[in-house]
Amino acid sequence: MKMRILFIALIICAGFINDLAAQDSIPAAASDTLVVLWSSGDPEVAEKACLMYTGYAKRLGWFREVILLAWGPSERLISENEMVKEKIAVLQKDGVIVQACIACANMYGVTDDLKVCSVDVRGTGGLLTKYIKRGYKMISF
Repeated sequence: MKMRILFIALIICAGFINDLAAQDSIPAAASDTLVVLWSSGDPEVAEKACLMYTGYAKRLGWFREVILLAWGPSERLISENEMVKEKIAVLQKDGVIVQACIACANMYGVTDDLKVCSVDVRGTGGLLTKYIKRGYKMISF
């Protein structure tokens, strides 16, 4: 009876170990890419949360690839706020990929301003869907 219980316990543990191993089989690109979805137009959120975390995630190597995706009000903030423009330039210099939604940029009339800041302005609905389906890590501000 004790052997049977020990055998069952061993089978359960083996299954648990296999589950852990399966979690480690996620492709490196998916587990090591962060997408920061930024829609807030609040300068304090930008400075003290979104851009700060995004910068550290790249500079400190928390993620191999970091993508900052600006949507809506955050795009207007980039075009109007000098401090935000400077922080975006530093992020880009550090290797963060900065993208923005063309539909939102056109609605706010800031497409050209974003392009001057070297932001990749393009259709992003499908792009965001691709990131999600690839299993990229996501955070939003």
